[in-house]
Amino acid sequence: MRWENLTAESAGRPADAALFGADAVTTRTFDTPEFRGITFHEIRARSILNRVPGASRMPFEWTVNPYRGCSHACVYCFARKTHSYLDLDTGLGFDSQIVVKVNAPELLRRQLTSSRWHGEHVAMGTNVDCYQRAEGRYRLMPGILAALRDHANPFSILTKGTLILRDLDLLTRAAEVTDIGISVSVGFTDTELWRTVEPGTPAPQRRLDVVRTLGEHGIDCGVLMAPVIPFLSDRPAQLRATVRAIAASGATSVTPLVLHLRPGAREWFMAWLAHHHPHLVRRYERLYADGSYAPKWYQRRITRQVHDLAREYGIGPARAGMPRRIREPEPGDEPVPGPTQLTLI
Repeated sequence: MRWENLTAESAGRPADAALFGADAVTTRTFDTPEFRGITFHEIRARSILNRVPGASRMPFEWTVNPYRGCSHACVYCFARKTHSYLDLDTGLGFDSQIVVKVNAPELLRRQLTSSRWHGEHVAMGTNVDCYQRAEGRYRLMPGILAALRDHANPFSILTKGTLILRDLDLLTRAAEVTDIGISVSVGFTDTELWRTVEPGTPAPQRRLDVVRTLGEHGIDCGVLMAPVIPFLSDRPAQLRATVRAIAASGATSVTPLVLHLRPGAREWFMAWLAHHHPHLVRRYERLYADGSYAPKWYQRRITRQVHDLAREYGIGPARAGMPRRIREPEPGDEPVPGPTQLTLI
């Protein structure tokens, strides 16, 4: 059994020993409609600031992830593989077995005061969504944001969750003292596709309402247009409709990313595809024959189409995940297209 950076405390109802081995955790279920069918495993982490492997290839080096597993249940989520490290199922288990690092805010505050910490940028929402449904009950993000604000530590958030608006005041205050970057993930606006491929997320239009609300309160917000799903959301008319809706929301940037299928996510997505779109299975097997990513020619084509549409609608691509101060202009900022995947997509 592998629990990286975790310690165990026993409280409440004991966890299934066969699942967690020698590690005792508090396991809870809540009989309310929003949490029905979800099991929460409350643990106390030893560390909350995580250094990103291969950080030289990423626009950030440090992350904070207060949860593992995600009730957004996006069938393509690359983070599914991480549940196997805990001997948990990467399919339904990833959607319904949520690990909660209940001491995340106090632990982060302590780590930020360490002499070994030099105030580097911290990215959140890069593995699973920190504003997923569980956050409504556990309320870890207010303490995390307050710690970052009090230390004037730059940070960014990437989310599909509308719950971020609950913390609007904290975000505004943080932006007064440090660089922050907010991005919302909206890969497409097709509601029928959304209902089957992202069943636990707020509707795309509700996410774009978040972008609009943040902008109205002086907080620039970009959109990560991800994933663009081959043969399902990549037709020119679909791309145009999505970029047009993003522009109407007041987004300051749009960054397209094509679906990628790492092991763990690939199997779950392909099972979903076989059920909902069996005629596409062979096309996917050919398109992703060389690995987790679609061919570069396909990625470049989608990037070019979206960037052209963005210019037409008056928005420009930006470097996804990079911080920006509130309303601070960035003259000369150029788009940096590429396949880097930053979030739960």
